Formats: sequence, C-alpha cells, structure tokens
Amino acid sequence: MTDPLLTIDGLSIDFTVDGSTSRAVDRASLEVMPGEVVALVGESGSGKSATAMAVLGLLPRTATVAGSIRLRDLELSGLDDEQLRSVRGRRVAMVFQDPQGALNPVFSIGFQLMEAVRQQDPSLDRAGRRARAIELLGQVEIPDPESRLGYYPHQLSGGQCQRVMIAMALASEPELLIADEPTTALDVTVQAEILEVLRRLRDRLSTAILLITHDMGVVADLADRVVVMRRGEIVETNTAVELFERPQADYTRELLAAVPRIGLRPSPTALDPAAPVLEVADLVVDYRSRLRGTFRAVDHVSFTVGPHEIVALVGESGSGKTTVGRCAIGLAPISGGHVRVGGIDVVGASVAERRTMHRTVGVVFQNPAASLNPRYTVEQTVSEPLSVILGVRGRELRERVVGLLESVGLSGDWMSRYAHELSGGQRQRVSIARAVALEPKLLIADEPTSALDVSVQARVLDVFRELQSSLGFACLFISHDLAVVDSLCDRIAVMQRGRLVEYGDREDVLTRPGDDYTRRLVASVPVPDPVLQAQRRQERLAS
Repeated sequence: MTDPLLTIDGLSIDFTVDGSTSRAVDRASLEVMPGEVVALVGESGSGKSATAMAVLGLLPRTATVAGSIRLRDLELSGLDDEQLRSVRGRRVAMVFQDPQGALNPVFSIGFQLMEAVRQQDPSLDRAGRRARAIELLGQVEIPDPESRLGYYPHQLSGGQCQRVMIAMALASEPELLIADEPTTALDVTVQAEILEVLRRLRDRLSTAILLITHDMGVVADLADRVVVMRRGEIVETNTAVELFERPQADYTRELLAAVPRIGLRPSPTALDPAAPVLEVADLVVDYRSRLRGTFRAVDHVSFTVGPHEIVALVGESGSGKTTVGRCAIGLAPISGGHVRVGGIDVVGASVAERRTMHRTVGVVFQNPAASLNPRYTVEQTVSEPLSVILGVRGRELRERVVGLLESVGLSGDWMSRYAHELSGGQRQRVSIARAVALEPKLLIADEPTSALDVSVQARVLDVFRELQSSLGFACLFISHDLAVVDSLCDRIAVMQRGRLVEYGDREDVLTRPGDDYTRRLVASVPVPDPVLQAQRRQERLAS
C-alpha cells in the first residue's frame, strides 16, 4: 500500500491576541496520498486555511501549533524558517486566493516567473530561465506564452493571473500543491478552465493537491476525497462520491442543502405591466486613452427592469455588465443612448432631479470590506443616509437603524461594532441594510454574494428575497453565478464583450438558451454531484 505524501495528526492551532487565546484548529487529522486531490471544505472561520498555512509554517507569531505534520518521513512541525525553505516552493507550493493581490504590479509576468525559476534552480542562466518560464506558461495553457512574458498583472484577466500563479507554484514540480480558494469570484467559464488546468497537471505530473474551498460544485468537479471542517474540528471525511450521495454529518448535509442549483425554482409569475423603474435604451459607453485609442465597453445595450422585478445581468469579467450598473447611478460616462431611472434621464437630469433619483436608488457592492467605511460603526454606517438625506435625528433615527438591522437578521447589539469585527456575511447584511434605508424603488446589486461561503450566501439570499418581497423594490442583479441568478431573478440579460447576446425569462434563458455563449455559460456551471460532473466533463471533451 502506498504511504501518504502528507500526514496531519492531532493538529491544534491557538491564536493569542491581547492576552486572549482562541482555538482555530482542534486536534485535526487528515492524509493526502500521492497524486490525490483532497478538498478541505467549510465556512469562513472553520480552520481550513489555518491548517493549510501550518503545513508551510506561514502562520503569524501569535499562533501556537501542536501536533504532527509530516511530508513523507520529514516532520515539518517545529522546523525553523531556514529548514522550511528547503520545502517551500520546492516540495510543497501554494496558490493563493487573490492572484492579482499576490502578483507584484510593478514587475512583468516574465520577471516574476523567471525569479521563481531562479529560486528553484540557481544554476540556470537567463536564457534557461526564460525558456523554463515559457514552458511553464504553456503547461498552464496561457496562449502565446512567449509574448505574454512582457505583460504586467493588470494586463491579464483574473483567470490568466491565476494561471500565472499556478505556473510559479509549479516551477520546481512540487510533490504537493496547496490551492487556497483558487476559483473564488472567478467567472464560471474561467473557473472551469482553471479546474481543468489543475486536473491535467495532476494527471501529467502526479502532483497531489490539497484544495481549500467552500464551493461544493468545485469539490464535486475535482476532488477524490473530501474533509469537512467546522469550528476547527473535522466532522467528516469520505470519498467525494460517498460524501455527496450519503453525507453522515448534519453539518455536511446543511452545506449541500445550501448549494444553489439550476432548475429547482418554479416558473416565474406574471410581471407588473407598469412603466419600468430602470430603462436602458441603446446604451453605448466608450473609454478613450492616448495609448489605446477608443475602447467600447458597452455596445448598444437595451433592456428594462419593471416594478417589483429582479433582472439579472450576467456575463464574464470584461463583458460590460458592471459598467451598465455604474451608468444607472451616474458613475460611468454615457457616450450614446439613454438610461432612465423612474423616468428621469441620468444624463440630462437637473440638480433637483438627480437629488430625487439618488434617493430612490440603493447600491450593494461586491466587496463590503472595501465599500464600508472602516472608521464608522454599524450604527453610523446604516444611519448616515437617513440623517444626511432625510434629516432623521435622535430616538427615531436609532429606532429605524435597529429596525433595518433586524430586517437583515442582525440585532441592535451589533450597532457598536466596526466592519473589521464582522464576518463577510455580516458585512454584506449591513451593506444591504444601508442600501434599503431610504426604501429605494431600484436596487443595484453588483456581485453581492460572489465571495461568500455557500451557507452564508444562502442566508444573505434569503434576506434579499424577504426584503424585496416586503419593500417591493425593482432590482438589477449583476452576477456571474447562474445558479444564484436562477434562485432569485425573474429575467436574465446575457452580455458578452459589451453586447447583449440574449435577453428573456429566467427559465427560457437557462433551460432553452438560444445563443452559443449562453449555452457555454450554462454548461460551465459545476453541480454538486461528482458522478454527473464526470459525465458532463466527458461530454465536453467529446465535443
């Protein structure tokens, strides 16, 4: 029988801050066999990333580690930095969640990749390092790898940056690759490509992969075995097929039940025939620069959002969907066409009309950690539009803030906290509470659940549905997650390269797509079923 490549036995991790100690991982044990993909899954705070960081000794000084971590016969726990350097990047490499944050924006892709090669093999000259860099980019299927060496991170898409990170990790052909949320917030088509790259690398190089993720669709598509963590403890370990078909732990069943699936929602009800709340007519957005000339981000796009209706605007990164949403709130230049909110033309509106329009539009951004003011408490964040725009003061203001927080599932006890003291899901709830504070007629939601754990995402979507039902606002829901769109929206507008390629009822677009691009998007959505995912993968390869 083959010996394990990685053995974690009785791992405990404690963090001590300001004299207070909290346990992040509690006596966790797992194994990764050579050439195996093991998924470590759980919500934020479950301890999965801390476990992965402990393997390479990347935890902060506030952490205390107990237990055993072995790479074959080498005990990693207790090694100093000098000793770990012979392991990091050589025998064990890591791919981080945010590739554009991990890559240095000042240096070209080629320089950074060649530097990774030099660290692993100092004997290579510049020509040898360049040849190896080109070879690595080819392995992760970057098109025209030789010319891409001169590109900078901002010139690549998120998926391409992630491929570069994988190429850097593979510079020394490691025995184990730790992939920490490698597809979070990526478009479904790009996600499918990254998963295929990882699968082929595993098959070609026999590299074992420890996959850290909260996306059960990704787990079903790639993993051989699954380890489920909750609050620092491992609650279940099984093969992927067995775990999805016969989950043993209640928490595992909760995770699987929270995964949105296409096709479970009943057919849409009749829509309100009243005048649209948002009307986008023949919209054109051009960006001009001296270096690139004119770039058309949005090309003659038209659609409407009616009262009480949720319309999804979907497409890959760079399709122009966020630009359309920004046009609706006056944050992007309109080169042609019209955008009307409540009958008011965004371009030609007077100062008084703009003030009226801003009172009737709420916005929920993708990243609440960046969009919330870190100096404001939750109470100040939610109360600001009420006090500044409506002039509400005193007891009435406090009561309305408490009511808004309760409407998104948070009690008044949270009012004194700051954004950094909240989880991702709690921050997004505060963002939603602020966005609906003025009871808007239109809500613009830009990827509001893309980076949330699946169970947290389910709770946020429940809050969203309840608020939309009680307040009756119209909503433009910008997303790349078609399963979320199916669970929430009435109609779908599909964008590709600035153009609207398909527009219609949710059920028609997702089950009977008329455009090849839409069909490709739908086919790329992973489903939480390893057997079905394997069948779909074979069908894609055959076609």
